[in-house]
Amino acid sequence: MSASAIFILDLKGKVLICRNYKGDVDMAEVDHFMPLLMQTEEDGLICPVMSHGKVHFMWIKHSNLYLVATTNKNSNASLVYSFLYKLVEVFTEYFKELEEESIQDNFVVVYELLDELMDFGFPQTTDSKILQEYITQEGTKLEVAKTKVPTTVTNAVSWRSEGIRYKKNEVFIDVIESINVLVNANGSVMSSDIVGCIKLKTMLSGMPELRLGLNDRVLFALTGRDKGKTVVMEDVKFHQCVRLSRFDSDRTISFIPPDGESELMSYRINTHVKPLIWIESVIEKFSHSRVEIMVKAKGQFKKQSVANNVEVRVPVPSDADSPKFKTSTGSAKYVPEKNMVVWTIKSFPGGKEFLMRAHFGLPSVENEELEGKPPITVKFEIPYFTVSGIQVRYMKIIEKSGYQALPWVRYITQSGDYQLRTNI
Repeated sequence: MSASAIFILDLKGKVLICRNYKGDVDMAEVDHFMPLLMQTEEDGLICPVMSHGKVHFMWIKHSNLYLVATTNKNSNASLVYSFLYKLVEVFTEYFKELEEESIQDNFVVVYELLDELMDFGFPQTTDSKILQEYITQEGTKLEVAKTKVPTTVTNAVSWRSEGIRYKKNEVFIDVIESINVLVNANGSVMSSDIVGCIKLKTMLSGMPELRLGLNDRVLFALTGRDKGKTVVMEDVKFHQCVRLSRFDSDRTISFIPPDGESELMSYRINTHVKPLIWIESVIEKFSHSRVEIMVKAKGQFKKQSVANNVEVRVPVPSDADSPKFKTSTGSAKYVPEKNMVVWTIKSFPGGKEFLMRAHFGLPSVENEELEGKPPITVKFEIPYFTVSGIQVRYMKIIEKSGYQALPWVRYITQSGDYQLRTNI
């Protein structure tokens, strides 16, 4: 079972819009949602599922809105949450920003979407590209929009329309990996992993079939080839277009792609990752006087690669003032509302080492508040490079008209949750 009704509330708990799908839960039950939420917040026990009698509330917060699903059955919670996040994605596609104002300005379109996205409590058509074929942006045009249901809603390939034509047939493949690293104050890596995804931008005519080959260790073992570098992917999740039975049997990623941009797959690689940008810091706090900060950043990746738009974010005491900076490259600025120094380096070549010094005054009255020890965080992006060594070995494009198409591959590594703890 899925949701009985869907509500969109403002931050005070006022219902902006709602849709009753099954009629088995009293719509007035939503009045209990806000008091329950406030009570759990006060108790410090905030929970994604709350109950009032036999009614369960499953909710997410986005911008200045609460999206709430109600049910009185033992529903599939993961399905409901997946649907709520899909709602956010579709509304954002339609209105650019999903917030209270965009809901109020687009009541007609929102109701149309709620009717198409779910039927009798079960998710139905949730692909925004398909929805846009027959739910137009302008409410006044809804009556004269296409009267026939697009074939994409009824055929086996519900994510792609027939009759697509391009003068130049191309497909762009982006392999994007985010590194999550936690380093303790002694310089030891406490945890690390890689979260990756493969994104497509498909500009192909007709209904092509694509086959993607990766240097997947399981595939190499199946075929008896174990030469060269291979990777072991975990938690692999595919777009609905991928033929899962084919992947399970011979690890071939075979699919008819959606038109335009889409995420083909995501994966995780649970491996020990050497921090690509290593940070050493010395933070000295002199009571009633000053704070001296010295941060050294070193690129621990190959010399021919370059990290772009590097940001090293160094926490400082909340009562610091009178900042002074000195950097060997880039620029540093004080962001008082976030109690941090942001050191920005536009271009950071591998193997290089840079230094930043900062000096802050502290007021004469010592801040007695016990502050935590927030970590140094780093943001960066390294093009033409993957940490895991994953590679697109081939992309075959098969279409009955036999046209020639060009596949383009790009690799990007970026920082995910990248934290280095400090002693102060």
